[in-house]
Amino acid sequence: MLSLAYEFLFHAGRFLFTGPEETALWTIAVQGRLAGSLVRESGVWRLTWFNGADRRLASFSGPVDGNLEALSAALSDRLGTPVELASLAV
Repeated sequence: MLSLAYEFLFHAGRFLFTGPEETALWTIAVQGRLAGSLVRESGVWRLTWFNGADRRLASFSGPVDGNLEALSAALSDRLGTPVELASLAV
């Protein structure tokens, strides 16, 4: 019975004291050239396009929900060439 109580406290503590999702960063590249970045911070996703990024990419309005494969496919379809997302350690 005591071990069950400890297990409950352990899981409750993990739930209460874990913060929001960690920050994460991805680069967005087209044919080896960086076009932008994708950031997840406190559970919010944000696309940023660099100067010179193709307008077809820069006008993309979403959705950006964490499904990176779908995002890469949508951007690739929009541009007509493969768009790669690469994770960077933050």
